[in-house]
Amino acid sequence: MTTAPQTDRVPLGMALIVGFCLTAPLLDVCAKLAADVVPVGQITTARFAVQTALMLPVCLLMGLRLTLPRALWGLMAARAVFLILSTYLIIAALRFMPLADALAIVFVEPFIILLFGKIMFGELVGPRRLIAATIGFAGCLLVIQPSFVAFGYVALLPLGTAVSFAAYVLVTRSLRGRLHAVEMQFQTGVAATVMLLPLMLLADGRGWPTLDPIWPEGHYWALLFGVGFFATVAHMMMTYALTVAPAATLAPLHYLEIITAAVLGYLIFDDIPNGLALWGIVIIMASGLYVVHRERITARAITPPPGPV
Repeated sequence: MTTAPQTDRVPLGMALIVGFCLTAPLLDVCAKLAADVVPVGQITTARFAVQTALMLPVCLLMGLRLTLPRALWGLMAARAVFLILSTYLIIAALRFMPLADALAIVFVEPFIILLFGKIMFGELVGPRRLIAATIGFAGCLLVIQPSFVAFGYVALLPLGTAVSFAAYVLVTRSLRGRLHAVEMQFQTGVAATVMLLPLMLLADGRGWPTLDPIWPEGHYWALLFGVGFFATVAHMMMTYALTVAPAATLAPLHYLEIITAAVLGYLIFDDIPNGLALWGIVIIMASGLYVVHRERITARAITPPPGPV
C-alpha cells in the first residue's frame, strides 16, 4: 500500500526531513524535563498512548483499516518491542546526559545497520564503508568517554538505543509495502500501549523507581502529551519524506538533528559538549556522511541502464 519515492518531489522531501530534524529533539526536551518527576517507564507509555490516540482519527478519516492482519502480528510485535526499548533507554539517558551527547551516540545506528546487513543478511559492504563505520564507532567512544566518567553506565544507554533502533529499522523494512505508513504508526502505537499498560498496572505501588507510575501535576501533563505529540509528528514527517524523495538524498540532512539538539540543549539546559565529545560528534557526522556518499556511488553502480525504447 506504500508508494515508491517520487523523485520529482525532492524539495518537498527535503522540507519534511528538515521538519523532522527540528521536531524530533523537542520530544527529547519534553522527556528530559518530565523525567525530573515522572518515571521513565511512564513517559515511555505516554509516548505510545498519545501516538495511538492521535493516529486513530487519522486512520478513520483516511478510511484505513484498524485491524492488523494475523500474518503481521509477529513483525508488528517485534517492531513495537524494539521501539519501546530504544525510547526507554534514550529517556533514561536524558535524565543525566546532555541532549547533543546522547543523540550523537544514537547516530551510530546507521553503522550498526550496515554491519547487521553484512553479518546477518550477507549484503555487500565494501572496505571503505567498513572503515568509515569503524571510525564512526571511534567517534562514539569519544562522546561516551567523558560521559562515562561523569555518569557511569548511563553513558552506554544511548548505545543500546542505537542497537534497538537499528533492529526496529530492519523490521520496518520487512513491513514495507505491506502496510500504509499511517496504519503502521497506529498499529505500532497500539501494540506498544497494550504491552506497556499492564506493566504500569503491575508496577503501581511497588516502588520500582523507573516503572512505578505517579499522578502527574500541572505542566507535567503537557510534557507527557508533548513527548507523544512530537514523536508522532516527527515520525510521520520522516515516513512521508521517504515516499517522495530517495533515502540517499535525505540522509545527509538527518544530521541536522544533532545541531538542533545542541542548540536546544544549550538554550534550555545550558548544556555544552566538552572538547572531546565535540570532536566525537564531528567524527560521527563525517563518517556517516561518507557512508551515505559511498552508498550513493554503489547504488549508481548496480542500477542497470535503461533498456531500449
